Amino acid sequence: MIQERLIKLREAMKQADIDCYIIPTCDFHNSEYVSEFFCVRKYFSGFTGSAGTLVMWADEAALFTDGRYFIQAAAQLSGSRITLMKMGEPGVPKLKEYVEKNFKEGQNIGFDGRVMTASDGMEYEKIARKKGGHVIYDRDLAEAVWTDRPTLPATKVYLLEERYSGESTADKLKRLREKMEQEQADMHILTTLDDIAWLFNLRADDVECCPVLLAYALITQTEVYLFANAESFGETELAYLAENRIDLKPYDSFYGHVADYCKNDANAKILLCEKRINYRLKKEIGEQVTLLDRPNPTTLMKAIKNDTEQENLRKSHLMDAVAVTKFMYWLKKNVGKVPMTEISVDEELEKWRRKNASFIEPSFHTISAYGANGAIVHYSAAPDSCTDIAAKGMLMIDSGGHYYEGTTDITRTFILGEITDQMKQDYTLVARAWIRLMNTRFLYGCTGANLDLAAREVFWEKGLDYKHGTGHGVGYLLNVHEDPNSFRYKVSDMTENWVFEEGMVTTDEPGIYIEGSHGVRIENELLCRKGEENEYGQFMYFENLTYVPIDLDGIDPSAMEQKEIGLLNHYHQDVYEKLEPYFEGEELVWLKEATREIKN
Repeated sequence: MIQERLIKLREAMKQADIDCYIIPTCDFHNSEYVSEFFCVRKYFSGFTGSAGTLVMWADEAALFTDGRYFIQAAAQLSGSRITLMKMGEPGVPKLKEYVEKNFKEGQNIGFDGRVMTASDGMEYEKIARKKGGHVIYDRDLAEAVWTDRPTLPATKVYLLEERYSGESTADKLKRLREKMEQEQADMHILTTLDDIAWLFNLRADDVECCPVLLAYALITQTEVYLFANAESFGETELAYLAENRIDLKPYDSFYGHVADYCKNDANAKILLCEKRINYRLKKEIGEQVTLLDRPNPTTLMKAIKNDTEQENLRKSHLMDAVAVTKFMYWLKKNVGKVPMTEISVDEELEKWRRKNASFIEPSFHTISAYGANGAIVHYSAAPDSCTDIAAKGMLMIDSGGHYYEGTTDITRTFILGEITDQMKQDYTLVARAWIRLMNTRFLYGCTGANLDLAAREVFWEKGLDYKHGTGHGVGYLLNVHEDPNSFRYKVSDMTENWVFEEGMVTTDEPGIYIEGSHGVRIENELLCRKGEENEYGQFMYFENLTYVPIDLDGIDPSAMEQKEIGLLNHYHQDVYEKLEPYFEGEELVWLKEATREIKN
């Protein structure tokens, strides 16, 4: 089937005079996760991971993806004649280096300019021009091949009340306009869905597991335009837009509106982030206006959770902890006694979350990985190929929930029976890294590159590593992966090395992945807080938000430092105190044992 699709795609390329066609994993808004309409790379390659770029030529094809997906991509590309390019590995060229090396004189590069970032599109344009070719960016070749393609989503929009958001849209717009004034900007163009949802206190379900609406926004000092599907708005939401003087325009009219504005005011100064807008928008703006290329001001604003959001997050994480811990009790009690698969335990966990009235939906597709599947960082179980679970080995579940009170993201690796000594050593190593970062104190001014070492050091001491960041920012009832804060020792040219601010929420999730054997990951969410201030400066620390037991059946205390044992015992004491009111009978007895004190 994949081969047939690639043949048809190459025919469409030939008709469009395109020699190299590039298909990123993206929508019109540079989103990390996309709706089915935008899953073009998946349709043509068969690779289902959330990140990757397919490059098509007349006689070859290559898929670029990162270390999270090497194992998965190798399996899914098997037999497709698509070459897997393992990004970051020795001898593997970078994506644009590969395109330039294989590009011949007079050839043309093609892509859908709406799903290509402006910065990437400009680099491809340079490559084409060097060799006498040009870029063709107004063709979505999937339209000619993907005959049963899903339609663009248009789900119902709803308001996020101020008791949850903690700040009105009017106040957010005021803060944004103050920033625009500082930059001397006449207009701000905003295309990122989470920024728009946050700014207008609106939510929808246009992207699965990301409660956002497909929309663009233009903001001046006196006007606000929101480009979205009007049918998605009810009377209450339309009245809310009118109250805030937000002019609702058709979604498809955005590019024309921008082009007209730029044509009519050649002296305009437009604030935008070129890394976040698409190439078509860049071309519509043209060169006559002045671009102020800056990070979107809303990126930092929404990353710093206000007091209301912080208090709500404590509530949502307690709700989630009760659900996940009760699931843990159920799992440990019933494994080996009732039939279980990777998918059925995922469904069971969601049932526990849905017992809470504030739960809306999962915050991402759950990773439920048993045994050797745990070595696949972003493993996805399929109904026709999921693994049965037995009373032995380990089960890793990375999951989360969207609640009105905020978004959760938690990973626990459960010990289901007998495990090898190596598995126990690996489990203990991950727990050591996790507990160290959680309890790190640092001076204000540190970035994720500084703080990542707190977790990764114990791995490097043993000549080990994991091929992903140690943590990412988390939105408030928004994207579970949120810029700009993260823990990662590598700073790429596509990310900013932001200082950690009070109010930022970041995950702490080291892991180890042994191909063909097992995987271990442990994850909590951390809230950055201010500590004492003295002659050395402002000290910072992390408030833990996640209170679910670490499976002590996987811990070897003799492989831990005494301080680490003390920190783990203290964490479990807090877990017990938080959860004890919600447990009784056998469950409570089990909880006491699950949070017991361990000794070296």
